[in-house]
Amino acid sequence: MKSAYTVPAAIVFGGIIIATAVYVSVPKGHPVANATLMRPVSTSDHIFGNPAAPVMIIEYADFDCGFCKGFHDTLRQVIANEGASGQVAWVFREFPLIEIHPDAFALARAAECAASAAGSDAATSNDAFWRFANALYMNQPVDPSRLGTIASSVGISGETFATCYANASPALDARITADRQNALLMGATGAPFSVIVTNGKDPVVMDGAYSYNAVKQLVDQALGKQ
Repeated sequence: MKSAYTVPAAIVFGGIIIATAVYVSVPKGHPVANATLMRPVSTSDHIFGNPAAPVMIIEYADFDCGFCKGFHDTLRQVIANEGASGQVAWVFREFPLIEIHPDAFALARAAECAASAAGSDAATSNDAFWRFANALYMNQPVDPSRLGTIASSVGISGETFATCYANASPALDARITADRQNALLMGATGAPFSVIVTNGKDPVVMDGAYSYNAVKQLVDQALGKQ
């Protein structure tokens, strides 16, 4: 009798373990403990998608980070799909990990110069930033000596870009530092570090490079689809 029940019991127990493992492995994000320290999204941010979207994915990333490169592609896919209706937008903020990536601040400065070199029109400047950001990740790792060539390859004036990059505007560098400090104040210890913000709901952190399916699940929850 004992042996007759041992195998079925083991199967049931094993099934419970597997089910539990599957459940806990589904990324859910977690509430931001100090959300009040996150700078609100404004027109000065680099926004990809509808600036008035009810769901915003605010990413703090490093252009010299391999995980950030993969997550960049993931968020592009998210915006192409989930953001097509204007319900989801992506905000990029600088988070150069200068402790481990010596060129990270230089690359962040180059991205901000790309936006600045495009002119004072906000839409044109924003578009230039995203073109250059995509190019930086596509060419990773980037030798700073190639930044001018990369800028030219995406239609950004080489001379204007070079002048901005060489002069190292205090205001531009201050923006990068402010983004970085904002991430650190929220408890970020690495990149990418992202926060999903939805009106009327608690912000949710994605600490790391989540998969497309994981991000989609969190976005669907933010939109009330789950």
